[in-house]
Amino acid sequence: MSRSWRHSLRFRTTAIAVFLTALSLLVVFLTMSFLVQTNLFNSRQDQALVSARTAASDAQAALDAADIGGDRSKMFALMSEVQSRISRLAAADGFALRRLSTDQPTATTAQEFQTAGFSDDIITPAMRQNVSDKPGTMWVQSVALTDADGGIAPGLLIGQQLTVPEAGKFALYITYDLTAAQATLSFLQGALWVTGIVLLGIIGVISWFVLRQVTVPIEQAAETSERLAEGDLGVRLDVRGESEIATLGRSFNAMADSLEGQIKELAELSLVQQRFVSDVSHELRTPLTTIKLASDMLNDSRDDFDPTTARTAELLHDQVERFETLLTDLLEISRYDAGSVQLDMEATSLAHLAEDVVEQMRPLAQQHDSDLRFVAPGGYSPVDMDPRRVRRVVRNLVGNAIEHGEGGPIVVTVDSDQDAVAIGVRDFGLGMRAEDTQRVFDRFWRADPSRKRTIGGTGLGLSIALGDARLHHGTLTVWSEQGVGTNFVLTLPRRSGVSPTHSPVPLEPAETTAALDALGMTEPIRLPRAEGTS
Repeated sequence: MSRSWRHSLRFRTTAIAVFLTALSLLVVFLTMSFLVQTNLFNSRQDQALVSARTAASDAQAALDAADIGGDRSKMFALMSEVQSRISRLAAADGFALRRLSTDQPTATTAQEFQTAGFSDDIITPAMRQNVSDKPGTMWVQSVALTDADGGIAPGLLIGQQLTVPEAGKFALYITYDLTAAQATLSFLQGALWVTGIVLLGIIGVISWFVLRQVTVPIEQAAETSERLAEGDLGVRLDVRGESEIATLGRSFNAMADSLEGQIKELAELSLVQQRFVSDVSHELRTPLTTIKLASDMLNDSRDDFDPTTARTAELLHDQVERFETLLTDLLEISRYDAGSVQLDMEATSLAHLAEDVVEQMRPLAQQHDSDLRFVAPGGYSPVDMDPRRVRRVVRNLVGNAIEHGEGGPIVVTVDSDQDAVAIGVRDFGLGMRAEDTQRVFDRFWRADPSRKRTIGGTGLGLSIALGDARLHHGTLTVWSEQGVGTNFVLTLPRRSGVSPTHSPVPLEPAETTAALDALGMTEPIRLPRAEGTS
């Protein structure tokens, strides 16, 4: 239920509609039940009052017209006639005549009478007092009657004072059973509740099917959007009719057509650009080779030139080499874009490979007054990788650390676990802003465009390094903080084709320069290399 409420618009809307309908029906039914109950009670009470008033008036008229003359037999006959008149005219379920005054003006005594089943317990003191004090008024109250089975039934008790000649004041009490009215009310209430439940179910079903006409096209549009996002550019919505949903479907299909055209156009343009870069790079190879040979000859003979010409020959040689490196990187990038890069896998120790790179880069680090340190608690066991590409990644990361390390220590850490091997290159230079780390792998991007590269580079090294990591199903991540430094971590899986879920080398380092100085020896324990490892 909870999942349907969160994820299904149809279920949520139908539930809300049913709930609000149920609430409205409850209010309406309670109001109708109250009104019906009130009307039934008032109607039955009015009928009872009319009948009781008729019977009481007729009885009083008979009493007033009687001439007893102190004859007890006449009094007995009169009271019998009064009882008969009340029974005939009152149409009551029970009645009783009770003496109010104990004073007897003559020896003639009028007897009390009552119907079977009448109980004085239902007569309250308030009713007795009202009937006694106000002879011209008829009083009524609701009471609980006892039926023939001993059960309790709702009823009315009506009381009025009668004057019996030569006998004094009497109270006439008449009862009316409201069981029939109660049964009618119960039937109406039951009918209302059954009608409400059926109506609620009908509204729920109608709401579900009506909403289905809206939600199904939305679900189809969402599914089609997902397929478009996955690259299925030919998928379209099935449009029927002229409704608003159909208009939405046609607009969606028009948008999909436009996107498909633009994506194909961009793909063709990208293919043309890739082919252009590849073709230009290949075409530049021949003249570049000739220029490089000429620059090498001039550079080798620069000692025979005057200082200005010698410096020119040296600058020409350096720039030609940089141009050759740039051309090589462009060719590599074009291969990545074309998806034509192949790995030459070998079982290689990442620790030994990194150690070799560190030793090669140590003279360059010394030129920049950087202390290049190597820590390798793990990573010695061979792992399948392309050693040439991984070596290029490590060399690029160490070179960047030397260039941007501002003469601070540089720590290269290699470690491993049962799932992955990793290498981290940490410098303590100026660092980068958080937004810069999001673009550090972009092609030709530089955090500080005004800063000159001191050890060469083409601006494509990190982009190529990221591509090499992905080819190995690995990751290349970066952490940096201004004024603290930068840390790059390359993680490779032990099993080919299985991407690592974590790295043995933490991305965000906790150590500081003082902590590194306290380490003392940071060189790895040198183990004998197995044959066939690099």
